[in-house]
Amino acid sequence: MPQPTPLMPHATASWLVDNTALSFEQIAEFCGLHLLEVKGIADGDVAQGIKGQDPVTSNQLTREEIAK
Repeated sequence: MPQPTPLMPHATASWLVDNTALSFEQIAEFCGLHLLEVKGIADGDVAQGIKGQDPVTSNQLTREEIAK
């Protein structure tokens, strides 16, 4: 069974890009986004003005899972 995607994938991806050392590929897979969308978020071309959402505080991911 595939892992469910976050409720707000662009906001979650934005937070992960800004606050972790995860690769764009890892973020894209977790958030259910295309790799180019994640690169666009990192470059500021996609999801402008969207406030990042911490997936740890929303119980979608643990710090241990991020560390893996």
